[in-house]
Order: sequence, then C-alpha cells, then structure tokens
Amino acid sequence: MTSAVFAFLHYLGAFALMAGLVLELVLLRLPLTPATGKRILGADLVVGIAAVIVLAAGLLRVFYFEKGPDYYAHSAPFIAKMVLFALVFALSITPTIEFLSWRKTLKAGQAPVVAEARIKRLRRLIHMELTGLVLIILAATLMAHGIGYFG
Repeated sequence: MTSAVFAFLHYLGAFALMAGLVLELVLLRLPLTPATGKRILGADLVVGIAAVIVLAAGLLRVFYFEKGPDYYAHSAPFIAKMVLFALVFALSITPTIEFLSWRKTLKAGQAPVVAEARIKRLRRLIHMELTGLVLIILAATLMAHGIGYFG
C-alpha cells in the first residue's frame, strides 16, 4: 500500500510540474499586467513544489519501495531520467530568478517591465523544460518495460 501511495505522489507531482510549466508558457503570451505577473509567480511556485514532490517521492521509491538502488543503477533509462531531471532543474533557474525579481514591483501594484526579447528567452527555456519532461516520460516508459537494463 505504501508503495502505491508514493507512486501516486510521484505521478501527481509530475503532472503538476507539467501543468505549471504549461501555465507559465501560456501566461507569458499575455500582456504583462500585475495580475498576470502574480499568476506567473503562482505557477512557478507550483512548479517548484511539484519538482520537490517528484524528486522526494521518486527517491523514496528507489531506496525504499521499489526494486532498490542496485537495480536502478544498472538501468540506462533511469540514469537518463536523472540526467534529464537535473537538466530541467538547471533550465528552470533563469525563469525562476526572473519571476522572483518581479515581486517588489508586483507588491507595489505595478506590472514588471520586461523586454520582449527577455520574454521570448523565458518562453524558449520553458519550452526546453517541457521537452525535457517529455523525454523523461519516454525514459520512464522504457524503464518500466525493462528496456536498457544492463545489470
């Protein structure tokens, strides 16, 4: 039963992470108003919390509730998932720092002033994060079917 609960949390976190990133992407297409800026900050908070849930639940599954670290250490798709997760995390740093820099302006009831080129760069980074998540899903599917196990 505990294994199923942590699997559920892992999947729930993954879906919330994907949804938060898609929401950021959609909101960054709108005019940047105080309301939109606050929604983007909220979406980024969801992304951060979801990423922590995915990582924590995933590590607990590896070490306590599934096949064990020795099995996963010999799984190429699992290793790819970890590398991709780290890459998605690294890609998320720039947008998060940007969004957090808006807090003071938003608290004052003003819209952040962000150059269009900067918005395009943020959108490109979020597209890359979403692509990384799709590749993680592919790796998870391969892993679940025992493909790429070299132990």
